Amino acid sequence: MNKSMSFFLLGLLFCCCSSSAPSESPSGTPLPTTTPTPLTDTELLDKVQRDSFKYFWDMAHPVSKLARERYLVDDPNYDANIITTGGSGFGLMTILVGIERGFVQRSEAVSRLTTALNFLETADRFHGAWPHWMDGITGNVIPFGTLDNGGDLVETAFLCQGLVCVREYFKNGNATEQALAQKADVLWKGVEWNWYTKGENALYWHWSPNYGWQMNFKLEGYNECLVTYVMAAASPDYNVPAVAYHQAWARNGQIVNSGSQYGFPVIFNHNGANGNVGPLFWAHYSYLGLDPRGLTDQYANYWNVNVNHSKIINKYCIANPQGWNGYSEKCWGLTASYSRNNDGSTGYSAHQPNNDVGVISPTAALSSFPYTPEESFKFLRYLYNEKRDRYVGVAGPYDAFSPHHDWVTKRYLAIDQGTIAPMIENYRTGLLWNLFMQAPEVKTGLQNLGFASTQHGF
Repeated sequence: MNKSMSFFLLGLLFCCCSSSAPSESPSGTPLPTTTPTPLTDTELLDKVQRDSFKYFWDMAHPVSKLARERYLVDDPNYDANIITTGGSGFGLMTILVGIERGFVQRSEAVSRLTTALNFLETADRFHGAWPHWMDGITGNVIPFGTLDNGGDLVETAFLCQGLVCVREYFKNGNATEQALAQKADVLWKGVEWNWYTKGENALYWHWSPNYGWQMNFKLEGYNECLVTYVMAAASPDYNVPAVAYHQAWARNGQIVNSGSQYGFPVIFNHNGANGNVGPLFWAHYSYLGLDPRGLTDQYANYWNVNVNHSKIINKYCIANPQGWNGYSEKCWGLTASYSRNNDGSTGYSAHQPNNDVGVISPTAALSSFPYTPEESFKFLRYLYNEKRDRYVGVAGPYDAFSPHHDWVTKRYLAIDQGTIAPMIENYRTGLLWNLFMQAPEVKTGLQNLGFASTQHGF
């Protein structure tokens, strides 16, 4: 080593060592530290969409390219081979947002989506329906429970909602894109929705080749399952008659509730929360594609259903009847997510006003952006401008936290992360709403069920 190089390295070492010491004024008093400049509202929306997109791009299953059920920051290999059907449907829509926002090249996304749909083509299906969980390498069913080792119609509906959006997005593209659109079309149309009626005027959630209909879970409102009836009514070859929607889902009109909370009508009987509202994912899962703007049937105005649901959860958290530290107009949101058990360990719970354990789930407020933009912005600013180091990780907001218990779980769930980018995009541009609602089968299905849409002209 020559002398000049020695002096250079010595100077570099001095600079590096000096920079780690606190800055001081000439008097020896430490200079005040500067806080990062807060992001603007537009930057915040871009940032949280890009972050949540990473879950479905960077953390996708390496073989199937579909969504992993979960991701634990401190144990990335935990359940690494379990992919989730519904969460993968949300992931398809998140990738479309990623293309629109420039997070990924269109051609690269088309290649990724083609791999994913090729996988779905050969994966286990049960009268056309995919299971809740699949092996990300083989496509074989992974039982969600002892009896739940067959078709899961609700998870399948969430996936099909995404497949319809993929078809509509790429149907007028180049040859490769049109082939992808055609594959999405064939996949969703292969679901035998009418099999899942058991011959009744109702849809049932599960069927197993080993246990048949033993789970016996009839789809009755109100919860997250509305889009299942919409997809079943939209199916060209396996459609379900409108009477199933009215008798089972709408409970012959008993779905309607005249109660209110914090001055907002609840409109529907939320299952398990009569006179109140359930977890906020009920306002998200069916509505990533299904556009509630101006959507009505004989039972409700669906925009009001979801706006009121979101506002009631917001007002509940502000009122904070349980007295949890940290709840406020900028820290709110109750939905199903990871949760804090009484002993401080991590569990899972469907948080709602009737089941409030002091845990906030970021997806609740963020995915409600179309319904409560002002309230959701307050939460987003709090999350990223005040608490980013604490509550945000590599793929966006962690799944759940509790200010009261100074607790945060550094984990992600596909079904929670997967509603953030699509619902924020629906707030910003209506992208997924417009794609889904322009599908002619969806329009026909909705009309057959008695729906009208001022937003989409039918």
